[in-house]
Amino acid sequence: MDSLKQAEIKKATVIGAGEMGHGIAEIFLINGYNVYLVDINEQALLKSKQLIEESLNKFVERGKLKPEDLTRFMNNLKLSTSIEESVKDAEIIIEAVPEKIEIKADVLSRASKFAKADAIIGTNTSNIKITDLSQYVSSPWRFLGTHFFNPPVIMKLVELVKGEKTDDKILDKVYNLMKSFGKEPIKVMKDTPGFIVNRISAPELLFFCLVVDQNLAKPEEIDAFAKEQGLPMGPYELMDYVGLDVVYDSLLYFSKVISPDYGKCKTVGELVKQGRLGKKSGYGFYQWSGGKAIIPKAAASDKVNLLDVLVLEVNEAVKLIEEKVATPEDIETAVKLGLNRPFGPITVAKSLTNDEVKSKLLELYQKFNCEVFKPAKSIEEGKLKDVIEGRYKPEKSGEKEKAEIEQQATSSAFKFIRLENLGNHVLRISIDRPKRNFLSPDVIEELDKAIESVWNDRDIWIVVLTGAGSDFSAGADLSTYIADGMQFIEFSRKGERVFRKLAEIPKVTIAEMKGYVLGGGFELALACDIRVASSDAIIGFPETTLGLLPGWGGTQRLAKLTNMNTALWLILTGKKISGEDALKLGIVSQVYDKSVIDDETIKLAKEIASNNAPIAEALAKRLINKATEVPMDIGLEWESTAFGILFNTEDLKEGISSLFEKRKPNFRGR
Repeated sequence: MDSLKQAEIKKATVIGAGEMGHGIAEIFLINGYNVYLVDINEQALLKSKQLIEESLNKFVERGKLKPEDLTRFMNNLKLSTSIEESVKDAEIIIEAVPEKIEIKADVLSRASKFAKADAIIGTNTSNIKITDLSQYVSSPWRFLGTHFFNPPVIMKLVELVKGEKTDDKILDKVYNLMKSFGKEPIKVMKDTPGFIVNRISAPELLFFCLVVDQNLAKPEEIDAFAKEQGLPMGPYELMDYVGLDVVYDSLLYFSKVISPDYGKCKTVGELVKQGRLGKKSGYGFYQWSGGKAIIPKAAASDKVNLLDVLVLEVNEAVKLIEEKVATPEDIETAVKLGLNRPFGPITVAKSLTNDEVKSKLLELYQKFNCEVFKPAKSIEEGKLKDVIEGRYKPEKSGEKEKAEIEQQATSSAFKFIRLENLGNHVLRISIDRPKRNFLSPDVIEELDKAIESVWNDRDIWIVVLTGAGSDFSAGADLSTYIADGMQFIEFSRKGERVFRKLAEIPKVTIAEMKGYVLGGGFELALACDIRVASSDAIIGFPETTLGLLPGWGGTQRLAKLTNMNTALWLILTGKKISGEDALKLGIVSQVYDKSVIDDETIKLAKEIASNNAPIAEALAKRLINKATEVPMDIGLEWESTAFGILFNTEDLKEGISSLFEKRKPNFRGR
């Protein structure tokens, strides 16, 4: 294995001269490698050679290759029907034979037997678990999944799949190799059937199978709907194009290793038994002629909608994240590149609420009696956004383990900020920095990112801002190195801009003021919409006693919140007041005992979320904040406009209905 550090991959062998095999061989040729292309069928080899040459000719015609390059590449291509002959000198071997375990097992066994001891062996399987195939490979540490997409020369994505025995050095080496080829490799870090793209596509494939099985609509009606959405092919035309036998084999495999539900696809199975395989046989769901499907004209179906498909993709993506197969970022990239789309399921998930996804999945589950469509665990728990933003960790038993999980979830995204989805549309942001939660530039930067991350999250209506431990925040970290006056100005302006976002975010923000709430910590609380305090909180602006002044909006917000007299007295004297004093001065709205303030603050947040319409709150908040900044006539004009906006919301209709029906409203933020 150590010899891999120095080895230069110059010779490659591709076993299987089908559609994928000759495309993979061409990739290696273009990148200057000597390539053996192997198949038991000599006619298939000759056909593949012709296709490779035709493809390279197109590159020459477009000026991307020189004629002499084409000649050199074709001279570097060797055809063979012998695995033994072709693999003995290869540094890397890619198996690309049909998606049948017994065929792959035979090829991999023979290839690894005759290959060099340190030769890398990859399989171009699109669904089969790498660990299952590794038992047929001698020295399985050198074996991994190398899933190219069709056509391999054009498509950028390559899924590199780590089996249970795959050595990390092999994965890294092939990753770097694919990068050097101009590909976009994605590491699939946990072996799972279908990997990323095909695993995410599998539930919607099953969905469309069940739609036609139950005669909910004709294939041409669904395909017409798909094309109205801007897709180049509808699902049934695409199945025909890929090959119904390939689709059926994939579903059968998934039925064995993921869920029996995938075995429910009757119509496709019947077509395969009749020899109607799609494009390759001339007939599948449609008749094919000249490489094109002859699709009967039909009106677009209204029996399905785009959200049906999108939530199935989101659900499966969430499962992959929960299983630690890949990161949200890698899933998004893989789906975009693999399916040639401008967005993936993570982008979709960010635009939907947890309730929207969950309710649609439950609807599909009940309609089709299909377990695959049930909401993933974290969606069931209301933690969709935590998953797609990398904060979710599955629960374990035991307080110690839960604490470790919580810490891991925080450290994955932030060092000094902790985000906790408390359910009922409430998020808590805690500043967690040793020694009284002092605000350093790093804390301010992370707070900025935390606010941005929740800005468009329609599942979150209330944000509670607090400090870990007994203190809210004792202010700015004055030990921070500042080079000069201009840098100090920017430090002030950065804090002002971040705190301003709390006043502008379309959520209700609540500051939980406890323990020390001094200087910058006090200014942070003033930027929130509602402030509550512990009775013994220590609140104040000590800046002038240090030769400074409140530099994160304190001079402006305190004067507007109370009056000039109070603001001048607190800031110019540097006096510290208690939570009870702050209540008398109108700085806070509620005071709680320190022993219950955490629970009472969350209780208040959930009460607001359950009783009030979030869109109305967001608009009211903005109008109130602007009231001290603009003339009355402008404020009133904005108020009437906001009133008109609310007229068309579902929440207004729900609020009026609940009033007449004498029940509690169920607002949904729409």
